[in-house]
Amino acid sequence: MQELGLKTMPAQESRNGQQKEDPITIAELAILAQKKLPKQVWDYYASGADEENALRRNRSAFDRLLLRPRVFRDVSHVDTSTTIFGKKYPIPIGISPSAMQRLVGGNGEIDMARAAASRGTTMILSSHTTCTLEDVIQAPGADNPNRERCAQVITRAQAAGYKAIVLTVDTPVLGNRINERKTPLVLPPHLSLANIHQKINNPTTNVKPLKAKPTMNRILLEARTAQEAAEITRGNHDTLNDASLTWSNTMSWLRSKTNLKIILKGIMTAEDALLAIEHGADAIVVSNHGGRQLDSVPSTIEVLPEIVSAVRGRVPVIIDSGITRGSDVFKALALGADFALVGRSALWGLSYGGQEGVERVLDILERELSRTMALVGAGSIGEIGREMLGVEKMDGFGISRL
Repeated sequence: MQELGLKTMPAQESRNGQQKEDPITIAELAILAQKKLPKQVWDYYASGADEENALRRNRSAFDRLLLRPRVFRDVSHVDTSTTIFGKKYPIPIGISPSAMQRLVGGNGEIDMARAAASRGTTMILSSHTTCTLEDVIQAPGADNPNRERCAQVITRAQAAGYKAIVLTVDTPVLGNRINERKTPLVLPPHLSLANIHQKINNPTTNVKPLKAKPTMNRILLEARTAQEAAEITRGNHDTLNDASLTWSNTMSWLRSKTNLKIILKGIMTAEDALLAIEHGADAIVVSNHGGRQLDSVPSTIEVLPEIVSAVRGRVPVIIDSGITRGSDVFKALALGADFALVGRSALWGLSYGGQEGVERVLDILERELSRTMALVGAGSIGEIGREMLGVEKMDGFGISRL
C-alpha cells in the first residue's frame, strides 16, 4: 500500500529557538489551537451545551466501537473514493459549516474552501460567514423578514454556482452553552456577517470604528423561551434562526425557491428521517450540532444504525459530530453512512496554518482511513461492512457483534 505523505509546512520555532515538528494528529492540532486562540474564541467553537455530556458522548461512543480485522485480503491498493449525488470524491470526508471562520485564522471561509477544493472534496458554507458566498465560491477556482432574507441568500447561492442548500433543522433556539455565556464572543470591528449584511464598520471610510458588538448567537443565549428568542430575532435582522419552522410550512416553501438539492442537517431519529424523505429532502445529515445544542442526547454514531435502516438507501445519509480520526470515518461507513463531515477538526487546522492547515487535516484523515481500511481488510469503500465492527460490552468481558 502506498503511504499518503503529509505536506511539510514552514517550520515553527519553540521558545528556546528549536524547530517544532508539524502535528500529525487532529488531537495535536486541537491542543495547538487552544494555546493560540483567544479564550472566548476557543470556548465558542470547542464548547458544548450545558454539562457537555453530548459533546463527550460523541467521542466516547466512537471509542466503544471496536474493529474486527480480517486477514489475507488483497489490500495492495486501497481506494478511499466514493460517489454521492453522481459526483466522485477521493475521500468520503467533507467539511461541516462553522460560523465566522476568520475569527479562527487566515482568510477564514475562503481558506477552508480552497483547502476542500485542493483535496477534491466539499465544504458546507455557513450562513453566518465573515466572507460573502460569492467570494467563497470563487476562491477555488416582509411578513417574515427571516424568510425574505433566506430567499435572498438562496437566490445568490444558486446564481453563484452552489450545488445544494443545507438547512440546519436543530436550532429553533440556541443551546445553553455555559462557557460561551461566561466568555462572550464579540465580532471585532473589521468583521461582519457578510451574507446577511450585518454592518459593523466600513473600513474604506475615515469614520471612527464602531465598538465591537456581541454576536447574535451571544444575544440569543439570553433568551429564556422560544417566543423571547423570536422577538429578539424580529428586532435584529442578522440571524436566520426561526422557531416557527415545521415540515408543512418549510420544505414546500424552500422547494419553491430553488432547484438546488436540499439537505437537512440535524436529523437524530428514524421518524424524522422518514419525514425528511416524505417531504422531498435529497439527503440528510445525522448531527447533534457537535453537542452544542441539546445535552443528554445520544451520539450521532449511536443513532446512525436506526436511521440507515429507516432510509433504506433512498437518500444519502451523511454524519458529523465527534469525528476526529480516520478510524471514526471507517466506523461510520461500516454502520451505513455514505459520507462524513468534520467541523472542529477543520477549524483547528485553519488556526494552525490557514489553507495549508486545513489541507493537513484532510490529509491526516485520509491517511488514517486508508491505513484502517488496509488493516481491517477493506480494499475499497464498498468492501466496508457492519461485520467489521464490534461493540464493547457494558457488562462483562468481550465484544458484541453488531
